[in-house]
Amino acid sequence: MTSLETYLSTIQPELMVMSRLFGYPDTVWDAPGRFHFTAEERDGDYVITFTDGQTSLSRSAPVPREADTRLETLHQKRAARRLCKQTLYDLCRQITGIHPPWGSMTGVRPTHLMLEALGAGLAPEEAVVQLMNRFDVTRPKAELLAEVAAVQRLLPPPGDRWMDVYIGIPFCTTRCSYCSFSSGEIGNGALVPPYMEALAREIRACAELLPAAGKQLRAVYVGGGTPTALPEDAFKQLLSLMLTYFPGAAEYTVEAGRPDTLTRRKLQLIREAGVSRISINPQTMNDRTLQIIGRAHTAQQVREAYALAREEGIGHINMDVIAGLPGESLADFAHTMAEAVALHPESLTVHTLAIKRSSRMSLENTPLPDGPETARMVDLGRETARKLGMRPYYLYRQKYMAGDQENTGYALPGHACLYNVDIMEETSHILALGTGGISKRIWPEEGHITRAPNVSNIEEYIRRTDEMIRRKQDLFLAPADAPEGADAHD
Repeated sequence: MTSLETYLSTIQPELMVMSRLFGYPDTVWDAPGRFHFTAEERDGDYVITFTDGQTSLSRSAPVPREADTRLETLHQKRAARRLCKQTLYDLCRQITGIHPPWGSMTGVRPTHLMLEALGAGLAPEEAVVQLMNRFDVTRPKAELLAEVAAVQRLLPPPGDRWMDVYIGIPFCTTRCSYCSFSSGEIGNGALVPPYMEALAREIRACAELLPAAGKQLRAVYVGGGTPTALPEDAFKQLLSLMLTYFPGAAEYTVEAGRPDTLTRRKLQLIREAGVSRISINPQTMNDRTLQIIGRAHTAQQVREAYALAREEGIGHINMDVIAGLPGESLADFAHTMAEAVALHPESLTVHTLAIKRSSRMSLENTPLPDGPETARMVDLGRETARKLGMRPYYLYRQKYMAGDQENTGYALPGHACLYNVDIMEETSHILALGTGGISKRIWPEEGHITRAPNVSNIEEYIRRTDEMIRRKQDLFLAPADAPEGADAHD
């Protein structure tokens, strides 16, 4: 086995994602396996050949050369990985005749490929054609990326001198059946005081990291879980900590996802804190579906929460919806979209259901709409956003998404969320506090990202808060040369 083949043998999970696009079960990779490849460097090119035992296909690409040996190694691995995945894609496409809407793009952040093309001087239409030719992306998806990139290029630019802050509140009133996040039902609230004490200690210690690392605060995002699930006194403490230790951000977002967690007093606290954006997320406006997915509220409570927020002067409300929920038809999703038009949020995020293996819905094997039906829902979400005067401003993809679709955030002009763009495009450092948060340090010249995760278990976080603080100190105060083992953009 060549050294190139040895390296590429480590990317089998990525190859499995590729083969799933064509309906192959993961078992096709079990020994002896259906697909096999050879890889070699020949005359300055990587040459990779894939076969399924009957049909073979070869592809080649130039081997990147750099003066910096570290960068050269990084770029060579990236080029070999992309070529290997593309060769498998082309073979599966030839065998099955299936054309996935995103082509061979399986990464989470396809927008950065469009931004790269535009940054290289291509006109938008040229960039669209390049992605169509290079990755076999369908024109509608490539044009969507061009529109997202056009909006992002009008936003205040990110960069190495900026840092965003994420504060995680891991409590919800109930746990949604599709949820895989590090959150738990708040229950009797016994864990709230010790969690808030631990979080306050982490906030106080880590706020010093921004000036120590020479960074400026850009955006603050309070997520979860559901931050507004906290009792009013704890919620007030949370906002006070945020403003005391992270003042002067260009943007503050607080998730208020569950309408049944909102009170007039909490909304007043949000407004008094100067929070510029909240999310009230029904996911669906069909009561039957809300019961199926474990949301302990009704569609009417969503309407009432929006009305109350408007009464309290909240000027930017985001609405999250999900296409492909269990038992829903296109007509059900159309009803949710009609309700969105009536409520007229300032931003709308259309998610495609992605069933993570750790979610209850995955464990229960809940029946779901098929891929084509989900794709029609996603298209209707886009049409509804345009009807509301919104433009797409960020986009990301996940594994196991119905119909090989995407999640897209839309916003009215002037209402794009900086944090959402930064976290998805990985263009600013992230200081993440609380359970499950993942702090990120960007190495712009090398294209590296290094991460420092917090533990996801609430009790473990409370017990190990000092360790979580040290992890971030090690991350952001390390010397300014990229350490070994850093993650690479792809």
